Amino acid sequence: MLLWRPLLPSDLPALSAVAAQVHPGFPEDDAVFAERQRLCPGGTMLLEKDGAPAGYMLSHPWRFGQLPALNALLGEIPLDADTYYLHDLALLPAARGSGAAGVAVKKLLDTARAAGFAHVSLVAVNGSQPFWTRHGFAVEERPELAGKLASYEAAARLMVHRFALVKAGGAA
Repeated sequence: MLLWRPLLPSDLPALSAVAAQVHPGFPEDDAVFAERQRLCPGGTMLLEKDGAPAGYMLSHPWRFGQLPALNALLGEIPLDADTYYLHDLALLPAARGSGAAGVAVKKLLDTARAAGFAHVSLVAVNGSQPFWTRHGFAVEERPELAGKLASYEAAARLMVHRFALVKAGGAA
């Protein structure tokens, strides 16, 4: 059985173990994971498969176009945050193909929309661009971010999911 649940501080060793397996080329210190959970507990989740950790999601409000550096502390969530940023969605191989990632994306989008954000942004790495495209994200070309994106990996792309504006009377 698969279950997404809120990430707790006590889950951080398990999250770190999943991250080391899923993203060996993108190592991050435990302090980074702990800070994301502390700053935005509602944006962090742990996936359990049959009671064992099988994935995680870390997200938080941020400033659009100001991509957080890998393995860097944020300090605080900016008061003028204008995008909901997905830091990471990672699943162990045993959980892939189960639909768990799609459930996480729906939770991410619902959280961002409920908080009043007009869009969700992320940096696609590890060949994940087709996955994000299937979930309504599109590559946003920002030449001024080329250096920052390259610090993730050469193929990294900024992707954005924009919510449709609802006009008065409820029509989109």
